Amino acid sequence: MTFKGTASSDFMRVVKDAQINKSTLIDYAGSDFETLRANLIRYIKAVYPLDYNNFVESDLGMMLIELVSYVGSVTSMKADFLANENFLRTARQRNSVKKLLELIGVRLKGPIGAIANATLTLDTPLSNTPAGQFFTIAPEARTVTVASPEDGEQVSYTLYKYYNGQIQDTNPNGSIALSFLERKAGNSGDVYDRFILLEGSLVTQEGTFGPGNPVRFINLDLGPVIEGSVQVFVQGNPDTQGEYQQVDNLFFVSGGDEKVFQLVPDDDYKATVVFGDNILAKAPSPGDTFVVRYRVGGGTRGNIAKSYINAPITVTRYDGATINATLENTTQATGGSDAETVEHARKYAPLAFRRQDRLVTLQDYQGFCNSYISSYGSVGKATAAVRRAFSSANIIDIYLLERANNLQLKKASPAFKKQLIDAIELMKMLTDDVVVVDGLIRTLDLVVTARVSRELLEDEEVIKQDIATIITDYFNTENREFGQEFVPQDLSRHIFALNSVLFATIDNYDSAVKVDFNEFIQLNNFSINIVRV
Repeated sequence: MTFKGTASSDFMRVVKDAQINKSTLIDYAGSDFETLRANLIRYIKAVYPLDYNNFVESDLGMMLIELVSYVGSVTSMKADFLANENFLRTARQRNSVKKLLELIGVRLKGPIGAIANATLTLDTPLSNTPAGQFFTIAPEARTVTVASPEDGEQVSYTLYKYYNGQIQDTNPNGSIALSFLERKAGNSGDVYDRFILLEGSLVTQEGTFGPGNPVRFINLDLGPVIEGSVQVFVQGNPDTQGEYQQVDNLFFVSGGDEKVFQLVPDDDYKATVVFGDNILAKAPSPGDTFVVRYRVGGGTRGNIAKSYINAPITVTRYDGATINATLENTTQATGGSDAETVEHARKYAPLAFRRQDRLVTLQDYQGFCNSYISSYGSVGKATAAVRRAFSSANIIDIYLLERANNLQLKKASPAFKKQLIDAIELMKMLTDDVVVVDGLIRTLDLVVTARVSRELLEDEEVIKQDIATIITDYFNTENREFGQEFVPQDLSRHIFALNSVLFATIDNYDSAVKVDFNEFIQLNNFSINIVRV
């Protein structure tokens, strides 16, 4: 045997994986960029050990690996995001929550307009008015505009005649009638005081129903439409004409003879008025004419102080002559709030679906009262309790407060209580006896001290504003419940989450403030001190 100068051995031979085994090397748990990058490198080393082994940052192969990792991480994030948006508890996008709630017949509520009592003082006394004659306020004269104290931009208010908890001017022409007997003598002229001002500009829309689909609808031209402001009047066929009332859902209507409509808002809170099909509810006939009146606006910017509005308006006398008058809000305008938040909907919408338009359990009562909107747009905060005294277990006490703004509640007005009780009567069990009781408010004044670094001296006002935002969000009436105690350490922890804050304390409270089940903790005033360390 002769040696030829070469030697061969299979000791260093690379055994490549069979194609069928390559999938076993894939780590399907990777989703972020770093994990995907590391997994790709391990896979290449295992499957292509001789084809590529230059794992340095400047190599073209590493660039391709990182590009694939980038695409994979983005795709994974979007897949998780889309999966989360399919469930009410994890959805974050408002539009996703809106569509999920529509599947169960619940809708996100739109903005709410502020409300205030008002008086109208006529410059000319009515002492010579013939008996039975009326004065009128035309629809275009019912709206006044002032500057909002919140942002300085214009905000409008619409005048409504109001008596015994109900809006009185429900007529197709939209005018308000004043009789001589309703007046009160004032120092500067005759005064009418059965009025309220509701925030929002009054819009009138008219048209005719055409032939075709038995499901009639009206697209409202302007938005955002204020909750509880839509009035619909139909003229024509004696069987279908009259005023139609708004309901939350047409599927809850008991028969085809009810003259009702459902309001379906879009993402910008423009809305569509949808009627029944003569099975779920009455459908207007082809050729019927309609008049829709609604207000647009809403939000916290409509909350104003007493006597903030002192505006001239025109009243038309019975003989066609005009009389000048002065309109004034005699109470604070309160209750204005923005559209329903996702958090509020996520909390109360499942309760609305669960109770199925009837009230049985305490949770049913509490969910209904916290979601109820009056005819003039007011909302409340409530809790429910059963009396525990001998045979009174069927007596349910609703402890109620009315919302003034995002941070404050107030004693509920008699009108709001009456409308709430009337709504409850339609859905409660026959054996239940419901009593509305005023809830109690416990107010707090806070002194907050935040320690910050000396290097942030110039950012002191910005830090104070950030802390103030956290405090107001913490005490927002939507984020708190009856009977919920205040724990100062919890608020300190929220403030400490700011990157600019080293440490925060609540100086005037060192222990939890406990309240009874019918008490609500409300922020009154707060001050913020900044200490540089």
